[in-house]
Amino acid sequence: MAVADLAAQGESACESLSAIGARQGISVTFLEQLFGKLRRAGLVDSERGAQGGYKLSRTASSISLDSIIHAVDAAPKAHGCTPEAKIACTGRSDRCLTHDLWGALESHIEGFLASITVQDVVDGRLPLVATELEAAE
Repeated sequence: MAVADLAAQGESACESLSAIGARQGISVTFLEQLFGKLRRAGLVDSERGAQGGYKLSRTASSISLDSIIHAVDAAPKAHGCTPEAKIACTGRSDRCLTHDLWGALESHIEGFLASITVQDVVDGRLPLVATELEAAE
C-alpha cells in the first residue's frame, strides 16, 4: 500500500512517511521499518531535509510486487514446515499429505506477484480472478 501510494504521487515525488501514513492509515513507526528494508533493497531512495522523504529509486513499471514482498521479508508461506527444521510438517520425519499442495500454492502466489508491477496497481490493471471472469461472461 505504501509503495503504491508513493508511486501514485508521481515519478519524482518525494514523500514523508507521515504523509504516506496519514493517507494509508499506517503507523509511521511501522513505515520506518518497512522503508528501511526497501531502501536497503534499492527500491526507494531517501532524501534528507525540510522537503525530504522517500521516492522510488526507479519507475513504478519496473518494480514488481514480489520484489517488494521479498525486500520486507513478507514472502507468502502456506507450509507449516520449513526446510531448515529437523522435523517435517507432521512433527515427525514425514511430510503431511498436503505438503505439495501448499508448495504449489506458494509458487502460484509468487508467480502472480512477480507478474504485477507497482504501476499496474496504481493504474488498476490487475488480472481478473475466476469469479470476475465468470460474471463477465
